[in-house]
Amino acid sequence: MIIKFKMMKNYKIILLILGAVSLVTACKKYGTFPVAQITIDRVFDPRDSLGTNAYAFLQNVYATMLNGHNRVGGDYLDAATDDAVSSAASSSNQVTQLSTDAYNSGTFTDGAGDNVWANYYSGIRQANIFIANIGVVPVEATLPNHPEISMKYAWKNEARFLRAYFYFELVKRYGGVPLLGDKVYNVTDNLALPRNTFSDCINYIVSECNAIKGDSILQAPYASTSNYGRVTNAAVLALKAKALLYAASPLFNGTTLVKDAGTGQGPRNTTNAALVGYPSADPNRWQLAANAAQDVINLGVFSLDGNGFQDIFLTQNNPELIFIRQGDNGNNVENNNAPIGFPSAVAKGVTSPTQDLINAFPMISGLNINDPNGHYNPDSPYARRDPRLLFTVFVNGQRWLNTNLQLYQGGQSIPNSGVQQTVSGYYLHKFMGHSEALNGFAAHSEDWVIFRYAEILLNYAEAENEAVGPNAADYQVLKTIRGRAGIAAGTDGNYGIQALGSITQDSLRSAIHNERRLEFAFEEQRFFDLRRWKVAAAYMNQARMGLQLISNNQLTYNYVPILPAVFKVNSFTPKQYLQPIPYGEVVKNPQMQQNPGW
Repeated sequence: MIIKFKMMKNYKIILLILGAVSLVTACKKYGTFPVAQITIDRVFDPRDSLGTNAYAFLQNVYATMLNGHNRVGGDYLDAATDDAVSSAASSSNQVTQLSTDAYNSGTFTDGAGDNVWANYYSGIRQANIFIANIGVVPVEATLPNHPEISMKYAWKNEARFLRAYFYFELVKRYGGVPLLGDKVYNVTDNLALPRNTFSDCINYIVSECNAIKGDSILQAPYASTSNYGRVTNAAVLALKAKALLYAASPLFNGTTLVKDAGTGQGPRNTTNAALVGYPSADPNRWQLAANAAQDVINLGVFSLDGNGFQDIFLTQNNPELIFIRQGDNGNNVENNNAPIGFPSAVAKGVTSPTQDLINAFPMISGLNINDPNGHYNPDSPYARRDPRLLFTVFVNGQRWLNTNLQLYQGGQSIPNSGVQQTVSGYYLHKFMGHSEALNGFAAHSEDWVIFRYAEILLNYAEAENEAVGPNAADYQVLKTIRGRAGIAAGTDGNYGIQALGSITQDSLRSAIHNERRLEFAFEEQRFFDLRRWKVAAAYMNQARMGLQLISNNQLTYNYVPILPAVFKVNSFTPKQYLQPIPYGEVVKNPQMQQNPGW
């Protein structure tokens, strides 16, 4: 394995190339610290009772977390799923390549596509440097909840959490990866390390979370505004719960991926099954995942944001947020994704949500649009729908920038004049500010939400249903999520869900899966959910559909394929359930086994 980091020949010289922030602003800004090279003994200074430089170094570790807004070549990762396509409509577009199997282990360089290998190993190395050296700094500040504990122990645990989080981000993409422990590798060390098994990696992540949870870390919710964005005990528990959820999921729990995907080409492409999952299934893994999610719920400090679905992503310190990566206060989301056609508020319209996603939203009654009791009207398809629909996508006639959007052919936002525009008849709305009655984009928080309470609830419901089947607890989660969304309870109080006494495990599983799709659209959940459930082939090997709306005295709704008009779609194969180990890592490391099929 080649762990990529920049070093001088003198091991103690580090080039700090990522941003850092001051103690006052916590993680909010990633400024430059410092622009010049600085030695380790200056960063971790035994005379620095404030720990200023050490804390700034810790912010470099935080800065390794990726912000998901238009992360993949300018697109959302969800544009590589059945929920959206890129408006760029080019065969070289990164999400299109991901979506149509038009890539191999060498296609995406560091940071391109969904290749996060080098980024997160860089973060792991920085975390190890911090963990190895923070002990010498005599930090006088103490934990708010435990004045007898130096803040440096919380900082150390924050670095340990971030390291575990980076490993999880690698494992959910690649399966087992090399575990480095606490060692800070020098360029003269042997870096040809083998991959650890999937089990080793999950056990390591869980053990790290178990070791750092508790008193020697900030308690949730955030102790103060200045600590907003920092790791808390709740974030530790949330990471443990998510790692166990993935470990219990069909892709990894008794994996058949090596058999399904074959062994690929070349002498080093035969993959040990233990690297990509547990060779034997254990249904108890679902119960472990449910218990871990319950631990977060039992903290009793989080709730669904009662101000509505849209404000979850706009209001900092709201009661739903568990862990976030802070962004700017601006309107980059609008600049990239909002509807085009407004000279005073120019946007690129990058993201084209699919008709498949629109159809997944139920009626306001909670009933599916195909249910005759839901009273879906194909001539007025957005009326009386789940309110999350219009907070997630823009549809024709929706109010925006003091205008009723014209999303019909030849309309203001689909001019067909050679400019980039939606190819699906819809634009992304999620994450955007309240600009309905303005002439320009409203500035707002653009934080990227990593863990929020709604996910903990749905993680719990999924794991509990898989462990023991439908019961009052997992059923109540769906009702709670739908109630916050604005779906009507109905006369039976079930929010359109089949009654608990008659719903089967399979039916509840389908309901939970669809609820995750709606609740977490464009939050980088769908791409990985389809894979860990091992159902991606069923959804990805079909045409992505869009709307061609014609306005000629009346509106005519024509539903047309949008992706296969240019590209192949029946291309998802078993090898795509995991990402390929980057080509450069395999050719430089004789012990690095490639994933099956790659």
